[in-house]
Formats: sequence, C-alpha cells, structure tokens
Amino acid sequence: MRLAAAAAGRHFLRMSLEVSKQERHHLIRQLLAAESIGSQDELRRRLMRRGCDVTQATLSRDVHELRLYKGPNGYAAPNGNGHVEEEEEQPAVGEVLSGFGLTVRQAQNQLVLRTTGGAAQPVALAIDHEEWSDVVGTLAGDDTVLIICPDQRRASSLKEKLERMIG
Repeated sequence: MRLAAAAAGRHFLRMSLEVSKQERHHLIRQLLAAESIGSQDELRRRLMRRGCDVTQATLSRDVHELRLYKGPNGYAAPNGNGHVEEEEEQPAVGEVLSGFGLTVRQAQNQLVLRTTGGAAQPVALAIDHEEWSDVVGTLAGDDTVLIICPDQRRASSLKEKLERMIG
C-alpha cells in the first residue's frame, strides 16, 4: 500500500495490487470494450485507477501480446474486444493489403506503404506476422507503414510483391 496526499492536505490510501498477466489482460479488454483509449499512457492511467500499477514496458508487451492496434478511435483488438483465441487465424497479408493498401514507394532499403486512414497498424501487424526475411521491421502511423528491408535489392523485390497484393 502507498500513502498519497490529496488536495487540502488530506491523506487517503491507494492500494496497488499485484495482478497476474491474465487478470491484467482481462482488465485491458474490459477497458477497451467500455471506452475509447487513445494512447498507452492513457491506458496505463486507467489501469492504475483500477488498482493495477503497470510499467510502460509491461504495457507495451501486453499491447503486443493482445495484438492491439491503434485505429481512428483509439486502441482496438483485431476482433473488437482484445481476446484472441490461439487457433483464430489473422487475415492473410494479401487480404489486408487488397482491402487497405494504396501505394508503395521505395527509398533505398526502405518502403513507404500508404494505406486508407486508420489502417496502417493492422497492415503492419499482418506484415510482421508473415516473418518475411525481406523485412527487418515495420513502423506504423495512421495511414503510412514504413518497412525497413536489409538492403536495396530486397526492398525492390518486396515492393513488387506488395504491389501485386494491392492489385
């Protein structure tokens, strides 16, 4: 337990409970289902209000494990509630790109993939799950995915592959 000072010099007890990863994931799913949460820091503060004191590093791992993505209305899960069944298949990267991909441009060993608004996170997630050797990593914004490749030749090859998938 920690003692925290309230306004006007009053004191109150704020309990910070140790919760298991499973309980924390359940709480995160509940929060996302109940309200729009726009950032990891906001999610961390909401968890703290519920008695779950979590570090930013732990929360980042939770976001990755729950496969959450940041859409136009804040964080969301692939199936809408943060619960991902192990046997549940994610959409294939070709499916995601044909629906949300717009263009691909190359800048040396990097590709800039433009998507429809709010679709960059799920597109980057689909690319990451492919575990292609041509991809070192991805960074996603709202409508842009930066794909980093090991070299210019592989970037060119991947660009052609992605363009075929976009259609």
